[in-house]
Amino acid sequence: MNKKIAIIGSGSWGCAMSNHLAELGNDVLIWSFTEEEKNLINNEHKCKFIPELKMNSKIRCSNDIKEVVENADYIIHISPSKFTRNIFKSYKDYVKDKPVIICSKGFEDNTLFTLDEVLKDEMPSVRVAALSGPSYATEVASHIPTAIILASKDEEILNEIPKELSDETMRIYKSKDILGVELGGSLKNIIAFCSGICAELGFGTNAEAALITRGLAEIARLGKKMGADEKTFYGLSGLGDLILTCSSDESRNRRAGRLIGKGLTIDEAKKQIGQTIESVDNIQIAKKLADKYDVEMPIVNAVYDVLFNGLKPREAGKRLMLRELKFE
Repeated sequence: MNKKIAIIGSGSWGCAMSNHLAELGNDVLIWSFTEEEKNLINNEHKCKFIPELKMNSKIRCSNDIKEVVENADYIIHISPSKFTRNIFKSYKDYVKDKPVIICSKGFEDNTLFTLDEVLKDEMPSVRVAALSGPSYATEVASHIPTAIILASKDEEILNEIPKELSDETMRIYKSKDILGVELGGSLKNIIAFCSGICAELGFGTNAEAALITRGLAEIARLGKKMGADEKTFYGLSGLGDLILTCSSDESRNRRAGRLIGKGLTIDEAKKQIGQTIESVDNIQIAKKLADKYDVEMPIVNAVYDVLFNGLKPREAGKRLMLRELKFE
């Protein structure tokens, strides 16, 4: 049976997911913060961030979040992580027992909460899931085969939603480790950022392979200490997403790292990318989490010092290479 689906966010991933769901026969209503994006979607069937995407004519967009959420069967939340709490507050009165599926990747800075924890803090009874994994919006929009993972502790969500999202172009795996899936999706952005720095400095594929491998080790080490299942980080939301974002400049986090490697400041990099760079905020939060849980994260510490303590990127690479030798 076709569903009424609310998409919270009209960015590239919001538009790509909306188009995928509309093509499956669902009624899709997008909430956008801006009048410009609403008009572009409704009048021209276009996405501001994927100009080549011709959006399904059944998709509608509104700036009225009550209208979008109130009559939906379920909600897919796709917004920059730092806005999650305020946006959720604006529609939580209309959620009732509807599942909320988080596609955003990141943390809340002041609490260090993952985004499912932010939602539960605002609405303890919310039925929540996290959707993550290696998935560039442009490729989803182009119907290129994509495999991602849906995590929830709610059995009904795991039984129903993957079937409603899946077709020959999108395969949904399932997990009950929502913490691990959220951590993998958020922390990999940091390693992708570092990958961009490495590429710009000309460190080559040997260094990049080492960065991905040791970066994954850091992510898994922190995740395990926080209570996640270590195996989750060797799946789609960990290793899979890490390979994707570290291997292509399609990743805005990797592109931002390249700009830092060129010598630009954080503010200059943000301006040039023109979209949210989750990795910059996540680096600060990962440093706080590593300190809180007493977990060794040398790559995170090094890039933190590059961004906030004036360490030169090439010196950061040297510092990592000259650390005490140890067993893997």
